[in-house]
Amino acid sequence: MKKEQTKKVNAKSLPKFSIIHNELMKDLEFRKEYDALEPEYALINAIIEARIKKNISQKMLAKRLGTGQSAISRLESGTYNPTFKFAQKLAKALETDLTFTFSK
Repeated sequence: MKKEQTKKVNAKSLPKFSIIHNELMKDLEFRKEYDALEPEYALINAIIEARIKKNISQKMLAKRLGTGQSAISRLESGTYNPTFKFAQKLAKALETDLTFTFSK
């Protein structure tokens, strides 16, 4: 069986993410879904930033939580939805406060 050759793509020839993003945001259905996911990704970003600020690897954080590195990877990639109890443990492991804000 003949192996397919992979065509190399010059990254400079691809459109910038911001251009694609701006174009997609013009679609009301896309924008609605994007906005609905924003709080989830804000939480993920806060977790990653806190971990990096403390200079803690995923593996080290997992050890502090008594779980595996793959669980932290799933959390940071958005494929795992943490419980409130897990979020409390996470804040303690990251030596940070856990705060929630409701606003309109």
